[in-house]
Amino acid sequence: LRPLVDGYFLLSLVQNECFVKVVLDNCTGTSYPAINANDLANIEVCFPTNSEEQQQIGDNFRSLDLLITLHEHKCAETKKLKRYMLQKMFPQNGKEIPEIRFAGFTDDWEQHKLGEMMEITSVKRIHQSDWTNSGVRFLRARDIVAESKKEEVTGPLFISQEKYDEYSALSGKVKIGDLLVTGVGTIGVPMLINSEEPLYFKDGNIIWFKNGDTIDGRFFYHSFNSDNTQKFIRESAGIGTVGTYTIESGKKTPINLPHQKEEQIKIGEYFSHLDHLIALNQRRCDDLKEVKKFMLQNMFV
Repeated sequence: LRPLVDGYFLLSLVQNECFVKVVLDNCTGTSYPAINANDLANIEVCFPTNSEEQQQIGDNFRSLDLLITLHEHKCAETKKLKRYMLQKMFPQNGKEIPEIRFAGFTDDWEQHKLGEMMEITSVKRIHQSDWTNSGVRFLRARDIVAESKKEEVTGPLFISQEKYDEYSALSGKVKIGDLLVTGVGTIGVPMLINSEEPLYFKDGNIIWFKNGDTIDGRFFYHSFNSDNTQKFIRESAGIGTVGTYTIESGKKTPINLPHQKEEQIKIGEYFSHLDHLIALNQRRCDDLKEVKKFMLQNMFV
């Protein structure tokens, strides 16, 4: 008779890297590797004969999977809520007020073009030969996209402090509250400057909105992700193979603003809180996956 094996113990065992490697080593085919039932049946595995130990190991991985699923669900639901509220807390389709507002605010919103409110520009060009492996951070459009997705920036670039001092004396320095927006590749992705740490960026690839304190920084950042602003960016990029968001388009970009700065602040805080919850649940999920990976490596022979 075949020995009875706890189901969740078996499920966890087949996720173990050693087991997966053995399976792959026995696979046939290149484009679509496969293993037949006989070869799979002949793979030897080690497991405790004590059913209680099997069950405890299985229960451990079941608990980890439930926690991972829980935080994935929380993350997905908060992202869904954020998308919904971006539609409801900013005016849509030419309307002067949003559908959902904080209590105490009733005034109509005002529409402006960003070029009428602030300077929109870029920086003096840095040549590739000036890139270094350390020093002052040098941003490309793809770096902003990666950071917006909470992904690791691959191959980060820098320039020397001397080059930064020389070039920023001509172009100026980014300030807290300013917005950097991608103009090539994945266009219209904003990055809010929220520290005094010096940085420089690639001209032409990134548009610099010198906001300072003209608009509440967090409100400004999240308004760039609203449907109206993203729709304008897509339409202004043209219908070519490679769309671009330019300084001139930046100047023409419309923005709806509450009459009272306090309402801007509350909206900015609300969406920043949602972003914090998304990041928190994603981090917990990633941590739990690392714990599971470690346990899979160390709880099986």
